[in-house]
Amino acid sequence: MANIKSAKKRINVIAKKTALNKARKSQVKTAIRKFEESLVAGNKEEAINNFRSAEKKIYQVAAKGTMHKNAAARKVSKLAKKLNTIAG
Repeated sequence: MANIKSAKKRINVIAKKTALNKARKSQVKTAIRKFEESLVAGNKEEAINNFRSAEKKIYQVAAKGTMHKNAAARKVSKLAKKLNTIAG
């Protein structure tokens, strides 16, 4: 355990940031899972809507710094490729 006041504060700040990042990553995973479930179900309209919401959530998380922007772009590209298989 830290003895210095600033170190104790950093521990608290890190704990808050970790919780926030964990929640954001969970939201992204949920959005991706909903999109993939709608793909498996074969519901084209729902898949398109879920893709848009997943894309938005991924880019929001990247903007906050939880995920790197290139990683976000890679995830969105992967999802778009899956969407094109059902749309095309």
